[in-house]
Amino acid sequence: MKRYVALLRGINISGKNKISMIELKQCFERLDYTEVKTYLNSGNVIFSSDETDRIKITSQIEEMIKNQFHLDIPVFITSKEKLEDILHHAPDWWGNENKEIYDNLVFIIPPATYKDVYNEIGEPKEGLEKIKEYKEIVFWSFSRKEYQKTNWWSKTANVNISKKLTIRTANTVRKIVCM
Repeated sequence: MKRYVALLRGINISGKNKISMIELKQCFERLDYTEVKTYLNSGNVIFSSDETDRIKITSQIEEMIKNQFHLDIPVFITSKEKLEDILHHAPDWWGNENKEIYDNLVFIIPPATYKDVYNEIGEPKEGLEKIKEYKEIVFWSFSRKEYQKTNWWSKTANVNISKKLTIRTANTVRKIVCM
């Protein structure tokens, strides 16, 4: 059995794309995934499976969401080991206890690539935000007070790019890895 994490894009935000975590957990169990846990109300699902094909797992989950909840929700799947590796490769400036800075992980949903995302969003604004790519994700930090002045903040919510990524805070990702 392998431990996986499913990150659902854009659910339960401002009353849109509502999905009950209890019902979502039950749906994962009906797909024969085991040890299913959810974290927060934003679509973080931790589960175990014998299946090793990430594309197949992603398709099963997206189809289940479409059939059960009537929503077209992009899903990012990774293994617990890959998530641990990602955190191990965090830059020094990311994920510390500085309350002035907001630290996130941007998960790029295949088939999109870092190059696609970067070409669409562009350079981070110097002095306000930092990014670093590692494999399928981008470490992204920005000033809490001046987030509206950053380049990435408004552009990550843009319709053209939003379905290509899902974002989680440093603390959320750390807690998920421990589950």
